[in-house]
Amino acid sequence: MPTPPRPTPDRTVGATAGRDRALDPDAGPDAPAGDDPAADEQRDGVVGRVLEAGDDGARLVREGLSRITPWPLVALWNGLARAINRIMPKGLLGRSLLIIVVPMVILQTVVAYVFMDRHWELVTGRLSAAVVRDIAAMVDLIDRAPPGADISELLEIAGRRMNLDMELLAPEPLPPPRRRALFTLLDRTLSRQIEAQLGVPYWIDTVGQSEFVEVRLVIPKGVLRVVLDRGNAYASNSHIFIVWMVSTALVLILVSIIFIRNQIKPIQRLANAATAFGKGRPVGAFSPQGAREVRRAAHAFIEMRRRIERQMEQRTTMLAGVSHDLRTILTRFRLELALLPEDEETLALRRDVDEMEAMLEAYMAFAKSDTDEEAHEIDVEAVIAEVAERAGAAAPIPVRFSGSPLVTVKPGGFRRLVGNLVGNAVRYGRRVSLEAEHRDGWLTIRVDDDGPGIPEAERENVFKPFYRLDSARNQDTAGTGLGLAIARDIARGHGGMVRLETSPLGGLRALVRLPG
Repeated sequence: MPTPPRPTPDRTVGATAGRDRALDPDAGPDAPAGDDPAADEQRDGVVGRVLEAGDDGARLVREGLSRITPWPLVALWNGLARAINRIMPKGLLGRSLLIIVVPMVILQTVVAYVFMDRHWELVTGRLSAAVVRDIAAMVDLIDRAPPGADISELLEIAGRRMNLDMELLAPEPLPPPRRRALFTLLDRTLSRQIEAQLGVPYWIDTVGQSEFVEVRLVIPKGVLRVVLDRGNAYASNSHIFIVWMVSTALVLILVSIIFIRNQIKPIQRLANAATAFGKGRPVGAFSPQGAREVRRAAHAFIEMRRRIERQMEQRTTMLAGVSHDLRTILTRFRLELALLPEDEETLALRRDVDEMEAMLEAYMAFAKSDTDEEAHEIDVEAVIAEVAERAGAAAPIPVRFSGSPLVTVKPGGFRRLVGNLVGNAVRYGRRVSLEAEHRDGWLTIRVDDDGPGIPEAERENVFKPFYRLDSARNQDTAGTGLGLAIARDIARGHGGMVRLETSPLGGLRALVRLPG
């Protein structure tokens, strides 16, 4: 299947990255100054097209196999894949090590098996054949010796020249066979050579003494007992190969860990910087490092952060100007109303001006949020207790807190978040409770009331700006419908969330979770 034409990569990205590298004072030493963005993008485009063509081919193969494979096998394969996915490491370091270690282990296992099966058997076969040849030569010499001749000199020569301890015993039955060793390569090879070269009854013991092998042969003049070193008939030094192989593998794995960690560190730094920026915390001295693709992603993040900060700065400046102009007009209204005589119409106009000013403050708080505030560590227990004390002027609000009170948040935004939720609970309920706990890196706050509550179908809609319920809450109550929207915006600015649930008190529960 031919690959459809791909759009030409936008060279603005590479040019922007190059400009940022030249202008960014935080650019690290890993960023090469002589890179050609156009050439890099051209190479990346070629590689990307090759990889996409491979992905298309693999997808076609998978689709073809799925059509012809019976569904029980497909279900079994999917279950096996899910089981493997559960036990597989989730981090990039672990998966990268698996990519390196697993093929290395498989390769070395195959090499070791081939070595043991071929090399050991070949060397052991040749050593055993040489030993049996020496024994066969001595058997021939003993058989050809004149009757009554002294063969002790022959046996002494065998011990001195052939390293074979020989003894001629009186004719007697051979001992019963000894138990076989777990690894019977020597028994099998030595038995095969004795049967091929001598063809006489024999008995072998390779288990009784680990360093020696005992062989007994039935010959015409008696039973020939031969004791030889195990190394003369067996490749006993092959473990050196295994030791070298394992040692080399460990060194390679250690080097791989070092290189992979150096490649993953820039990705972790980029992820930490993006997480900190998403939570509204200072990013710190962040500079692009690592491989070319990681540096491009880091440059894209830096450019995105600059655009967002520039946009927020422009919005804040615009809102400040709008707020100043509207407040100027409202101030003129107040001065004009102050010069008019006091009557019902004047009081109504003054109430309208007060309501307009309150609405303007709410709109500005929602639009500005806490984007210009920096996060730092504060005592959230004290802040929550203070907010509950102010909101519970009529009826005290019980507060329970567990865990460490020190959490990194934006103080003003956090105070506004808790204040909005507690204020809503006090406004619509007679009983209000406030619970908070700091555990496992998360700050959880629960605000409960016994008010009319909010239908489950409307709990997501009330977070929309300017949205107010028709029946669940009192429409005569002053407000702009921005309290919950501001609360969720602040929570999301901290990397958390706000959710509404049914309260154990019978009303509404506002659940807040913030990373801490």
